[in-house]
Amino acid sequence: MGKINDSKPTASCSGCFAWGLLPGRFCRGCYTYGQQHAIGECVGCRRQVPVDEKYGYCRLCRAQATWAIKASGKASVIEPYLRQVTWQQLFFANLQRPKNGGPRVGKPGRRVLKMPLLPEPHRVTTTSTQLTLFTVTRDFRRFDRELHADPANPWLIRARQAARALGEARGWSRWITSDVNRALVIVLSGFREGESIRYSELFPALRVRGLPVVRIAEVLDRLGLFTDDRVPAVDRWLERKLDGMPPGIHRAVEASVRTLLDGGPRSEPRSRHTAWAYLGEIQPVLLEWSSRYDHPREVTREDIIAVRDAVTGKQRQSRIVALRSLFRHAKKNGQIFRNPTIRIRVPRQTGGVLQALVQADIDEAIATASTPDIRLIVALAAVHAARPKMIRTMQLDDVDLGNRRITVGGHVRPARLRHRREDRHPLGSF
Repeated sequence: MGKINDSKPTASCSGCFAWGLLPGRFCRGCYTYGQQHAIGECVGCRRQVPVDEKYGYCRLCRAQATWAIKASGKASVIEPYLRQVTWQQLFFANLQRPKNGGPRVGKPGRRVLKMPLLPEPHRVTTTSTQLTLFTVTRDFRRFDRELHADPANPWLIRARQAARALGEARGWSRWITSDVNRALVIVLSGFREGESIRYSELFPALRVRGLPVVRIAEVLDRLGLFTDDRVPAVDRWLERKLDGMPPGIHRAVEASVRTLLDGGPRSEPRSRHTAWAYLGEIQPVLLEWSSRYDHPREVTREDIIAVRDAVTGKQRQSRIVALRSLFRHAKKNGQIFRNPTIRIRVPRQTGGVLQALVQADIDEAIATASTPDIRLIVALAAVHAARPKMIRTMQLDDVDLGNRRITVGGHVRPARLRHRREDRHPLGSF
């Protein structure tokens, strides 16, 4: 009889109609009953199924008669109850024997089977366990090899085997392998089952000895013995920037900055430099408001205009953009009732008039461009206004000699390409 697959859907047995997980068309009881008896017409239910030779009843009718005997509360022979079967009580399959083994379910009055006792050497004994009252941080800096080293510790042996396999895969030198073994002896000599080693415990002890912290953490993590309790750098940065603000402003600003960093519902994450710039720009303003207000909803339109007019130039626009981002997020998440930055404009800054270079500046640039690569950079910047990033990312395929074209910053431009040295401009021609 095959093993029952837990992923197989439930079904009804073709023999006794029992419902459950079946190994095939029949439950285990009907399969065994069919192996022991021939097929015939059941006296009780008139079906063509395996029946016993003595009484002529199928397994379903015999099960119904057995349940009638149990309901009567007294032991009896089965034949009178077989004749009284006029209906069938359906049941679930595989209830006659526990799923994971164990004694059979016997009839009332049958002696209960006793489990054999284990031999004396294999008897299981239960020992007491000391519960953890509190956790003390280990100080591996006090490790003394002569006093504390335990090369026989099973966890140290396993860690050395894992480090050896990892070193072979990563190509560690014998110096790195030696440092890793030294660090494992320090960390795992006194290790016990169920403990965990934290990063805050590893770093001070290994760094002062010049041992590799990252590699040790990787080996311990492979064995499931490592806990990284480091606080993310962004959390430390936020806590430092928001220090001194009341809880209401603190929560609103932190939620806005984390949305910029990680994104949110219908909001894509922004660059980390954007979040740094926004918070750096408005932090002095928030600290000034914190002395008067406890929540962003108390900030008025006049406050926004005042902090806008307190600065000039590009900083004025940057401050308004950062405040708009903060209050827009607070309004979207129901932290404020009204956005005070709405319809506050920043006057457009008039740019300076571009002045033409004088001949002295041009001559100085030509004299400085003494090598071919510098000449190329100056020509791209002067003729095609290529920015530094465009010049750094240019490839040889961007120059099309046959069609006299050049691609700068994704834009194809016509170029005057000359190869003869005697008629070439000192800066080249592009």
